[in-house]
Amino acid sequence: MAKLVVEIEGMSCEHCEKRVREAIESVEGVEKAVISLEAGTAEVTYIDGKNIQDAIEEAVDEAGYEVAI
Repeated sequence: MAKLVVEIEGMSCEHCEKRVREAIESVEGVEKAVISLEAGTAEVTYIDGKNIQDAIEEAVDEAGYEVAI
């Protein structure tokens, strides 16, 4: 397993955390996403060897939020 931490913009409540978590966990290869509203981050555990950053960005965007680059 590998981990990736990404910054998420636009979250303001627990509902936002849930939407972002569900969006990221829907990406193939993602095992788990831990979202921190306070820090504005998502810590993603995924199958090592997968290039999932673009897919995570797309999933977060579709959920109505943005990955800070």
